[in-house]
Amino acid sequence: MKQAEDVRQLDVIAAAVANFPGGIGISALHEALVAPLEGINRRTLQRRLARLVSDGRIVGEGRSVARLYRPVTFDALLSAWHTAEPGSAYEIYVPLSAAGAEVRDLVRQPSARPGAIGYDSRLLERYVPGVSQYLPDPIRRQLHEIGRTPAAGLPAGVHARANLDRLCVDLSCESSRLEGNTYTRPETQNLLESGRTPESRSIVETQMILNHRAAVDMLVDDAIEVGFDVLSFRNLHAVLSQNLLRDDASGKLRRQPVEIPGTSFAPAAMPQFIEERFHMLLDKTAAIVDPFEQAFFLMVQIPYLQPFVSVNKRVSRLAANIPLIRHNLCPLTFIDVPELAYVEGTIGIYELRRVELLRDVFIWAYERSCQRYLAATPEPAAPDPLKIRYQQELIDAVQTLVRGGLAPTPANIKRVAARIVSGRDRKAFTRLLEDSIQNLDEGRLARYRLRKAEYLEWVGVCGQKR
Repeated sequence: MKQAEDVRQLDVIAAAVANFPGGIGISALHEALVAPLEGINRRTLQRRLARLVSDGRIVGEGRSVARLYRPVTFDALLSAWHTAEPGSAYEIYVPLSAAGAEVRDLVRQPSARPGAIGYDSRLLERYVPGVSQYLPDPIRRQLHEIGRTPAAGLPAGVHARANLDRLCVDLSCESSRLEGNTYTRPETQNLLESGRTPESRSIVETQMILNHRAAVDMLVDDAIEVGFDVLSFRNLHAVLSQNLLRDDASGKLRRQPVEIPGTSFAPAAMPQFIEERFHMLLDKTAAIVDPFEQAFFLMVQIPYLQPFVSVNKRVSRLAANIPLIRHNLCPLTFIDVPELAYVEGTIGIYELRRVELLRDVFIWAYERSCQRYLAATPEPAAPDPLKIRYQQELIDAVQTLVRGGLAPTPANIKRVAARIVSGRDRKAFTRLLEDSIQNLDEGRLARYRLRKAEYLEWVGVCGQKR
């Protein structure tokens, strides 16, 4: 009980600090939190703030009474580590190998790097699946050992499907946080489970969370079909960028130059070159045997190529879970990953073409996910054979109801089911369709290949019919 209360206090304090992008002192913060935290004393608040700073969830600047606490942003993190003392929370953010520490130190010395650094094809071309490896054998063996689940050997996606609600919350919240999103885990859970949106969060942040949820749904529901092909990745990008990019950029390969603020890296600009390298990237991913090597290869190569105009890192983080979901391994949820470590690891790829720092972050992140995710994981249920047999038919039936503007009445559901499935499975399929249509919401549209506009129009029509 005490541990749960501590976690609740940390979430409330972090959410309060997020409301003050310019920073807030402990006295003002204490006054604001006395009521919501039932009279928390100043000494306890100091301990909680120190914990949040050490975990990388907020930034602390200054000393003593002049110390201010700010929400985590890229600029705040850069300021924090520029002024950090050796051994501070910003100096040791994840355990580092000697090579990882070397990359970190090089990234922090921009004067030692040339002014403009272009895309180098050799990083991709020289990687030979089955010969090259970003993750040495001992590391991969360790990851397989800690990531093994009770669903090993079962059909693809069984473990993720059995834990879908938790996975949606964890991955949606944590991957979005790495983009600067300020949604807390409780707020994410409330949004995904009951549709409640905090007044203090922007519509862009809310859309980002919902897009992650839809992407997770797609990867889990279509675990057998989603592969390392251009169509799968374009669809993944389209889901993650829905309402955040223009329609002529969402789900389409980049046809224009892009800049990455805060780095000296200039991605390739020629559309034909980008398309060719993207095909090569996915072909090489498919040829890699080990799922962890596949996952990390995608986290390195997709942001480096920048195949889409934006949302590339989000695609890489979600795509890293494709091989893990396929093999029923613990997913990579990025729980508690310090944003600074992730940013610097990615810059190490952009500017130095070195993977060691991002690899250290990847290993720590996966171990952290396993510690939190597998601690109380329920035994996965065996997959429903009917759902597997009629997966496409169920998609067709839901699309028929929605696109046809048919209200989800028992008569309409029964009539649509009868047109699609006949024989002895008809009754069971009708129940599946009824359950699917009753639980349909904006976060589940991707699994049925529906657009948000189609869903909203259907809701409006059905409201009139009722």
